[in-house]
Amino acid sequence: MSSDEIVETEEFPVSVAPVQIRAIEIPNAAPVHLQTLDLARHIAIAPDGKRYVVAVFDDRSTGRGYVSAVYPQQNGYLTLVRLPVCELSSETAEQAVQRHIELVEAIQQGKIKKYLKTHGR
Repeated sequence: MSSDEIVETEEFPVSVAPVQIRAIEIPNAAPVHLQTLDLARHIAIAPDGKRYVVAVFDDRSTGRGYVSAVYPQQNGYLTLVRLPVCELSSETAEQAVQRHIELVEAIQQGKIKKYLKTHGR
């Protein structure tokens, strides 16, 4: 079976379509090892020293599209995935990657709250 065939079961029809993963470089943001569905993942550090993991992943199988999420980090290594700062959906991978970059930059500039007010939570 090829990676872009439709996989179907009686209970859950699922379309499997690969998304091209690109290396995204963001100044002063360290890339993090990608998880299975990730398009991008970086560590962003706010001016107050707080650290966040910003990830964008393909969640189309659950109907959420491409999700850009921000998770706080504790002690510089523990990512608190159950306490997301935000999760924002996009229809396309390109929109989600652009949002990912904007979220990292907003954190680095200390403007994440302002970004979320203007772009939804």
